[in-house]
Amino acid sequence: MVIQLSKGQRIDLTKNDPSLKNIGIGLGWDVKQFDGGQDFDLDASVFLLDASGKCRNEQDFIFYNNLVSADQSVTHTGDNRTGAGDGDDEKILVDLSKISPQIDKIVVTVTIHEADTRRQNFGQVLNAYVRLLNEDSQSEVLRYDLGEDFSIETAVVFCELYRHNNDWKFAAVGSGYQGGLGALVNAYGLQ
Repeated sequence: MVIQLSKGQRIDLTKNDPSLKNIGIGLGWDVKQFDGGQDFDLDASVFLLDASGKCRNEQDFIFYNNLVSADQSVTHTGDNRTGAGDGDDEKILVDLSKISPQIDKIVVTVTIHEADTRRQNFGQVLNAYVRLLNEDSQSEVLRYDLGEDFSIETAVVFCELYRHNNDWKFAAVGSGYQGGLGALVNAYGLQ
């Protein structure tokens, strides 16, 4: 049975399922019908954070131009430039057994490419969700439908995986930010 989460809820992943090792994080969205003249290109990114809440270096930032983390623990499966079709628009694979012990948190974000230039924001996006799968059994573990109306935000933190003692937990975040990817890069210590 899939666990449906709401904003702010947390779940203990590895305590509930000690065998959980290979995780798939599926991200999806739709764009409202409007005549803006330009296509939407939403991009998933992952920030690997240490105890200070910052990336140790640029290799801890996984996105369409850096698809695999240095420790091989996180893989972005590729950029979907249109978001067309059903199902996950972009996917992140995480091997919990390979994550460096210096990493305390994995932050999964989605931003709108060239949002300011194209005059686009998450107020024009609907049906945004994140789901977590056990890649070994191909079963969906949990799902978080954002359901928020972000009117001016150009970046959203969808969820976080974080280490607590020796267990990994999942947090349904759903927090929006202005400033797109640049704001997140700055917030996580890369500029």
